[in-house]
Amino acid sequence: MVQFLGLMYIYASLKGMKYRFYLLILFISFQHTSAQQNELRFHSFEVDNFYGTILEHNPDISHLITGHPSGVFFSYNRKTYGFNEWERRYNHPDWGFTFIYQDMANPYLGVNYSVYGHFNWYMFNRNLTIRMAQGIALTSNPYDPETNYQNNAYGSKLLSSTFLKVNYVKENLYKGFGFHAGFGIIHYSNANFKAPNNSTNTLYFNAGLSYQFDPQSFPYRIPLESWPSRYYAERIHLNFVFRTGINEADVNGLGQYPFYTLSLYADKRINYKSTFQAGIEVFFSEFLIELIRYRSIAFPEDGLTGDENYRRVGVFIGHELRFNKTAFVSQLGYYTYWPYEFENRIYNRLGLKRYFYKDRFFGAITLKAHWAKAEAVEFGVGIRL
Repeated sequence: MVQFLGLMYIYASLKGMKYRFYLLILFISFQHTSAQQNELRFHSFEVDNFYGTILEHNPDISHLITGHPSGVFFSYNRKTYGFNEWERRYNHPDWGFTFIYQDMANPYLGVNYSVYGHFNWYMFNRNLTIRMAQGIALTSNPYDPETNYQNNAYGSKLLSSTFLKVNYVKENLYKGFGFHAGFGIIHYSNANFKAPNNSTNTLYFNAGLSYQFDPQSFPYRIPLESWPSRYYAERIHLNFVFRTGINEADVNGLGQYPFYTLSLYADKRINYKSTFQAGIEVFFSEFLIELIRYRSIAFPEDGLTGDENYRRVGVFIGHELRFNKTAFVSQLGYYTYWPYEFENRIYNRLGLKRYFYKDRFFGAITLKAHWAKAEAVEFGVGIRL
């Protein structure tokens, strides 16, 4: 059996938005079955053209919106039919990989090349798909203080990228060939890994063709069995998590610094899909040391001494959407200790989590933000007792 889950972080185009989920967040697990029971594998390929416009979510990027971005999607899909339980519980989705070439239609932005892991969710008798994808992008013309200071959208050559794609789909219309068309949003940013990071969001319309290999051999999709989801409920567990990474303040040139987060929380799994959480955590964000010092000198009217404590303490509640050994994490927190008023007291976290060894240990990649403004991409490891 080969199991895969490439999770999503739906992007919402919000005014003042400076973040998106960093990195190609993609979790793959390989598990071999006996020779008597082999999973059948079915594949399809897609190619699309798209054409769109950059949304002015932030007035600071208005000078970068000078044309209509266009490009090409190339996609591979692994078709599922319910061999694994998670496929049956999520209506037999596809997983796969996408490559995008995008001309940003602006000389300061250049062109972007990106790769993603994606998931296709089917609705309305499998005629409507929602594709959610997370990946990494390489931009040809990032910010440079001397040669390209106009590009305040991309502070680094390597970016994170997310896209959402809603399509009307007709598969296998003639000998494996099909058609699809729709619209979506592509987001590029570096999640405050390096300033500047005003990001771009492209609203696009697309149309293309698909080809499914060996469609006549595709099996009947296995329906969901009667085993109730609630039978997966568990007792309350205690969790310890250590998170770290590197980030930078919005002020250009202050430098990149490490951060460390220690979290303690309890969770309760109530069924196959849902686990609820509540806990406390401490943040050690060293970029705040430099930001506090800078603002105490550059903006004396703020009344800062430069010696304010950079540490923060927060409490949070959360939810995990489980896909076998993988989970999509969403959390909402509040700083109970907040000596330096950075952004606001409410924060949120979204990301992916992968369990190992009887669900006792896990790794996670998450984005911590204050509403629509990113603070950092976090890489975490933890234990569930």
